[in-house]
Order: sequence, then C-alpha cells, then structure tokens
Amino acid sequence: MPSLLVILPLLAVLLLNLPLNFLRRLALPAVILLTAYQALVVLQLLPPCCVACPSHERWFVNVMDPLTSVLLLAIAIVAFVSVFVLHATASDEKHGFNALNLILLAVAGMNGLVMVRDLFSLYIFLEIASVASFVLIAAQRDMGGLEGAFKYLVMSALATMMMLASIALLLAFCGSTSFMVVAEALHRGAGHGYLLTATALFLGGLLIKSGVMPFHGWLPDAYSSAPAAASTLLAGIVTKVTGVYALMRLVLDVFGSSPAIQQLLLIFGAISVVAGALAALGQSDMKRMLAYSSISQVGYIVLGLGVVGSGNKFAAELGFAGALFHLFNHAIFKTLLFVNAAAVEKQAGTRDMNQLGGLAQKMPITGLTSLLAMFATAGVPPLAGFWSKLLIIAALWLAGLHGYALLGIGASLLTLAYFLSLQRRVFFGVLRAGCENVREAGWALLVPSVVLAAILVGVGLALPWLIGSFLLPVKGF
Repeated sequence: MPSLLVILPLLAVLLLNLPLNFLRRLALPAVILLTAYQALVVLQLLPPCCVACPSHERWFVNVMDPLTSVLLLAIAIVAFVSVFVLHATASDEKHGFNALNLILLAVAGMNGLVMVRDLFSLYIFLEIASVASFVLIAAQRDMGGLEGAFKYLVMSALATMMMLASIALLLAFCGSTSFMVVAEALHRGAGHGYLLTATALFLGGLLIKSGVMPFHGWLPDAYSSAPAAASTLLAGIVTKVTGVYALMRLVLDVFGSSPAIQQLLLIFGAISVVAGALAALGQSDMKRMLAYSSISQVGYIVLGLGVVGSGNKFAAELGFAGALFHLFNHAIFKTLLFVNAAAVEKQAGTRDMNQLGGLAQKMPITGLTSLLAMFATAGVPPLAGFWSKLLIIAALWLAGLHGYALLGIGASLLTLAYFLSLQRRVFFGVLRAGCENVREAGWALLVPSVVLAAILVGVGLALPWLIGSFLLPVKGF
C-alpha cells in the first residue's frame, strides 16, 4: 500500500531511538536499505508496494503516475547519497545519528507529499520535510548554519501562512481540499474571486518554497551554510519536492494553467534563469555558486511548466515532459556537484575557489565527475541535461514563445561560463601552494560521485526509452 513508503521511515526513527545501544549501530545500514528498497520498488525490480490501495486510504494514490514515480526515484537516490556524505563528513557519532533521523523524517515527508491527492495533506507532508531540513541546516550550531536556518524558517513561515490561508478559502467554498473537488469548483467558476485569491496564495507559497527569483533570499545562505550532508539533501531534492514538484502537480491536476498563470510562470522562470546565472558568475564560494546555479536551473523547469497553458497540445506535453525530465536531471547533477564540493572542502580545508587550483592532479575522479556534472548542467550533449533543456526550448519555440526560447539558449552559455570558471579555479591549472598534501576523497564520497556521473551518462543515452515510458505519457493536455 502507498502509505508503506511513509510508515517505514517513521517506524525506523521510532525503533532506532529506543534506549538500546546496539540500535544506533544499525542506523546507517537501515537508512541505506530503506532508500535502496524505495528505488528498487519504483524501478519495479522488487514487488511494488503502491499498486493496490484499500478504499479507506483515500489520501494516497492507487497507482503511481510517471510524475510520482520519477520523484520517488529521485528522493531515494539523493537520500541514499546524502547518507554516504554524512558518513564521510559527520563531526562525531552523535551528530551523525541525529542527522540520520532527520534524513528519515525528511524522506517520509517527501514521500507522502508526492503521493497525496489532497491539498491539506500535501501541506502537512511539506511541513514535515521542511522542518526536518531546517533542523539539519542548523545542526552544527555555528553562526552560518543558524543564520541560514533562520532565513529559511522566516521565508518558510511566510509561505506557510499563504498556503494555510489558501486552504481555508478553498475549504470554505469547495467543502473539501481534495484535488478533484477543488479542480471541479475552479472549472465551474463558482466563487470566482475567492478561488482566484486562494490559487494565487497557494502558488505564491510554492514559488517561495521553490526558491525562484525574486523569492530566493533564503536559498543561497541555506545551501552554502548547511553541513555537507544537509546541503546535498536540500539542494538535491528537498527544494525540488516541497516547491517545484508541488507546483507542477497543482498546475497539472488542480489549478490548471490559465493565461495569467502561464505568464506568471514564464516571467518568474525567465528571471530565475538569467539572474541566477549572472549571480553565480560573481561567486568565489563553491557552494554559494552552486546555490545560485540551482536557482537558474529551477527557472528552466518553471519555463517548461509555463508552456502547459499555451494552447498548443503537443508543445504543452513536450514542455511538461521537459520540465519533469529536467527536475530529475537537476536532482542528479546538483547532488553530484554538492558531493564534490563536500569532497573538496574535506580534503583541501576550504571551498573558497580563490584559494584552490590544480586539484585535478590530486583528486582526478572528483575533477572528472565534476566536469561531467558541469557539462550536464550547461546542456552539453549527449548528457542528460542537454536533452531536458532541448525539450523545454523546443516546447517554448513550438508554442510561439521565441523570446523565452532564445533566452534559455543564452542562459546555457552563461551556465557554461560560470562552471568553466569553477573548473579553472578549483581543478585546472597549476597546483596552488598549500594544496600539495591534498589527496583524493575517501570511498564514501567517491562511490556516490561515480554512481551519479554514470546516471547522467546513462540517462542521456537512454532518452528514446524514457520518452516513451516516462515522459510524454504524463497527461493528455
């Protein structure tokens, strides 16, 4: 049953915190097994736990659609990788154990969020994931982490108020918060002004959670100041699920994409794509550059989603497929880049790119996988990121949105520019003084790095199969 993917992580938290010392030693393998099990279920390599849903479990889906499946797979992969990063970078056993519990809570929240079909339930699971992430950011209690967590908390609280106000309005006028009932009420147009306000409030809250510009103020500080495992999880999947996925799901199944919503998404997407890339160009902190890069790449997803309301059925399907594909690709290549940032910081003692250089001589695997992730982010063929960007740009062009399509192409050149700057300052050139004793990262950082790089290459080569099986069948618009 669908609830199993929520119950198992919560049950693991309860069991691991029983007053039995030997259970602490089981925490790491327990999280690894749970995330691996989830990935295998989604890939149908194990008997699925989400195909049959009893009638009383009305909150969860009966059968996972492609959007849910892709997100559950991404959650499993990123959480799996975050556990390895935690193992390599945790300051002590107590911090590592507490962080594992928070990762399990975040996974439970994200799994629930992508499987519910009710606005209030979606909000509850969204808050579970957000609160767990907030605590992870502040876990080390250093000034940077506390500042980043505070900013995240403040902006998250604003988004929460907007979504709760929206839910109250929808419940008052629709009598329910289920996706189907709200969608029918919006289609009928009853209580138009109130429902329009509710729609605007909920979408505004999700734009804040997504970190798109100009609602991005919390994101660079949260990503850059969080501990390595927390920033990997947050940048790799939490923001994508709590903000971007929820936005995609509600535009797809509830609010639809009216001309007003379409223009809103296109404008905010375009601002994020360009401004995020320009801001990344000026950064010297490796993680902060990656944070602004995330804002830019999320902008591409929002642009693809904006095509859904274009009126061109094929362009709408192509745009949504590209948005979904880029969401998965972004989870993979951004996780890889944050894993490698953790490796550089651990081995070299800094992530200030002005103090680094020539590390590819000492860390060849980290340097190579970073180069692959960079090319995937910039959209260089045949890596996965190229195809998802191509789908989005093609959809924009077919929908007659030529200016946005050209903007997407131009921003890819900016992406290539700031990542070449990163590679030059960190990995290329002459080995900088002070880095002579740097060594390649340990297995706990190399294994996930190599696996994620292989996924980027493999998914890029498997595009024809993905188009037919996961992407275009999302929905007939």
